[in-house]
Amino acid sequence: MRSSISRLFGSLSTIGLLFGFLFFAASLTPSLMPRSYVIQGALSGVCSAIGYLFGVWLVWLYGYLQLPVWRDAPRAVKAAVIAAGLLISVYFISLSTGWQNSIRSLWGMDRIESAEPFKLALIAALIFIIALIAGRLFYFTWLAVSRWLAKFVPPRISNVVGGFVALALFWSAVEGVLLRAALHVADSSFQKVDALIEDKVPMPLDPGQTGSSASLVAWDGLGRQGRSFIASGPAATDIEAFWKEPARKPVRVYVGLNNTDTIDKRAKLALEELKRQDAFSRPLLVVVVPTGTGWVDEAAIDTLEYLHHGDVASVAVQYSYLASWLSLMVEPEYGAESAKALFREVYRHWTALPHDKRPKLYLYGLSLGALNSQLSVDFFDIVGDPFQGALWSGPPFASRMWTSVTANRDPQTPAWLPRFRDGSIIRFTSQKNALDIAGATWGAMRIVYLQYASDPITFFDIRSSYREPDWMKSPRGPDVSPGIVWIPGLTMLQLAFDMAIATTSPMGYGHVYAPQHYIDAWIAVTAPTIDQDHVESLKRHFDYMLDLDESKGG
Repeated sequence: MRSSISRLFGSLSTIGLLFGFLFFAASLTPSLMPRSYVIQGALSGVCSAIGYLFGVWLVWLYGYLQLPVWRDAPRAVKAAVIAAGLLISVYFISLSTGWQNSIRSLWGMDRIESAEPFKLALIAALIFIIALIAGRLFYFTWLAVSRWLAKFVPPRISNVVGGFVALALFWSAVEGVLLRAALHVADSSFQKVDALIEDKVPMPLDPGQTGSSASLVAWDGLGRQGRSFIASGPAATDIEAFWKEPARKPVRVYVGLNNTDTIDKRAKLALEELKRQDAFSRPLLVVVVPTGTGWVDEAAIDTLEYLHHGDVASVAVQYSYLASWLSLMVEPEYGAESAKALFREVYRHWTALPHDKRPKLYLYGLSLGALNSQLSVDFFDIVGDPFQGALWSGPPFASRMWTSVTANRDPQTPAWLPRFRDGSIIRFTSQKNALDIAGATWGAMRIVYLQYASDPITFFDIRSSYREPDWMKSPRGPDVSPGIVWIPGLTMLQLAFDMAIATTSPMGYGHVYAPQHYIDAWIAVTAPTIDQDHVESLKRHFDYMLDLDESKGG
């Protein structure tokens, strides 16, 4: 066993090891999210493996160009490379605590005393070894296929075809067997979890609510997220207690995946339930697109309902029970189709109503919901009778409309807080309210993007592998570490890992959007009658409610 391990490591490329250590060290530099030793170890292990592969490829390229090659580096050279690599790695690990704290300090988080270097290095080494073994298996498969084909075709052709065959076999194993099996398990698990009825969320007794005995939408078909959305809204008495004057109970309509079997049927059922609850008599109607799991951010809808004294109706239709990243991978078009169907049904009925007897119509979505909400509307179809506005928070980097607007921003404004044309239709904001633009006047439609500079789901860009992203340039966002540096290839990997942990940030950073920032955004979009004193009071109210939830373990 020991001799096998010795042969394995003895056969490692010296140049590959050099780049492996360099990539490991570079992976420790900060990015948008603070990383635990587990996440950092996983990231560093992947980066080390990619660095090793890059070094091996350079050696192969050097030989392919028929340049003089020093094939077997003396043991002393390999030992020197390993020693130098370890020293560089230890030095960078010693800096990593400060790098991680540079983010945590900006976010008001407790500073860490140590980056847990031994645990981090162990995880990275295990992942590197697993990747190395997988790489060897791929190489031997390629070699075996190429040698067999060389009996029938020229060597260069056998090498190329052998490489494609090995790649196809490995891709089939990963995508066709492991990935699909994992997704099938995830799909079944999420479906079962979504169907669970939690005892603490009882069926509504009020016949006017969705899911009640009088409702057209069955309570047991709403799913976990739908039941939570319906049950969590503020009561009229809660809103009255804040305003010290009469308020109305908001209308919330939700249709789950299990309520009926097709997208169109769910959209039509949502419309009928809106009619049943007389939602079109309310001053405001919001078409909500949930995230992948069907979740609707309570911070967004609660704040809107308080701002308008409860006289608000909102409607959402579930299109998946998978996490947003899984939903985007497995069914990327399904969410957009669901959002289009719901908007089409609501808009068709809304435009048939007299202009002076219909609500103002708005759109809302967070994350994948924001992406699909943007796709729900063809602006050429509604230009003659437009809706009043939209609030899209944490728009994913794949959002075409957001990408186009950001790319065509005023070049004097940063990518994380762009200004688009004259600001009459589209404006951006973040933690600090930036929606009051001097000299700008809102038009008939108001669209606001709420985004944080520290949100990797918004600012991930595959092109960051070969060019510095615009959000890194000065001036940077106030919640972005000044220690971030662009590293070709590795910055993209860091941001990819950041996306996986984007919702672990404190509220008001990363991909977790705070009620007080929704308040400013909704005021700009819906223009309620409210003075600044009440705005600040409402923000304090939601801060208190959040503290209360945390004290209860919520």
